[in-house]
Amino acid sequence: MNWTDHESYIEIYPPKEFNFDECLIFLGRSNQEVLHQIKEGSVFKLLKMKGSLILCKIGYTINSIKVVFPISIPTIDARKKVGEYVWEWFDLDQDLGEYYQVASQDKVLRSLAHKYYGLRIMCIPDLFEALVWAIMGQQIHLTFAYTLKQRFVEQFGEFITFEGERFWLFPSFENIASLNVDDLRKLQFTTRKAEYILGIAKEMESGRLTKELLLQKQDVHQVRKSLMLIRGIGAWTADYVMMKCLHQASAFPIADVGLHNALKNLFGHKEKPTIDEIEEYATNWGGWQAYATFYLWRSLYDKKV
Repeated sequence: MNWTDHESYIEIYPPKEFNFDECLIFLGRSNQEVLHQIKEGSVFKLLKMKGSLILCKIGYTINSIKVVFPISIPTIDARKKVGEYVWEWFDLDQDLGEYYQVASQDKVLRSLAHKYYGLRIMCIPDLFEALVWAIMGQQIHLTFAYTLKQRFVEQFGEFITFEGERFWLFPSFENIASLNVDDLRKLQFTTRKAEYILGIAKEMESGRLTKELLLQKQDVHQVRKSLMLIRGIGAWTADYVMMKCLHQASAFPIADVGLHNALKNLFGHKEKPTIDEIEEYATNWGGWQAYATFYLWRSLYDKKV
């Protein structure tokens, strides 16, 4: 992480291929989002570091991300942890030079890479949050997935109030592990999804499932296999989590509906492409399937602007 600690705020220096405004467009794609708020070109995010709740206001100056602390200044250790979180949230470790080289020679990606230059995968650094959000989104409309997320966060998460508004934190696996299926059924989760989420919370509470253990796996196939051994996690969910939480640039959620719609729109086709056709489109994306997918998802939000 490349940063400077100014005590009252921190400054993070992203790689040159970075466009904060593009990232904000993606973060602002739903007005139902409960885990961050975008106001006047900054994103407000509540984090928990070493037991303390820290409200962060994240904005952009000429060539740095500036994180200020509107409520109180955290300790030096906590400031460093905040910097690490923001660095990971914006996927700043990823060197996109090679992706742009690949994209410049690809008929699907060329125009997208140019249009959204500097967009980075907006990650979900917390493994429990990534897994639960992916399970919430299985086989339902995105709007209802956001409704479930809001209910879940507001029922079981922590919050602080600043200037009359609440800022929420995603519930911890420790809190969720002690619940039962009916607690989630009341929020309109299906029995099956409730069981999956509780099962994951218990796996994480036992220490059998951790982000560190997954990151130690030798290759992308091993990671996928480990994730798919968990009840409720199929190929799409595994790839989504690998892409958004584990920084696997070659993760490819090929069955994703948004990906299919984006390709259909891009080429002006009447029908969504088949899996075989998507594999054909993706022939030259080797190692960058996650970024290709993310840029295609980004294209879906142009329709709404």
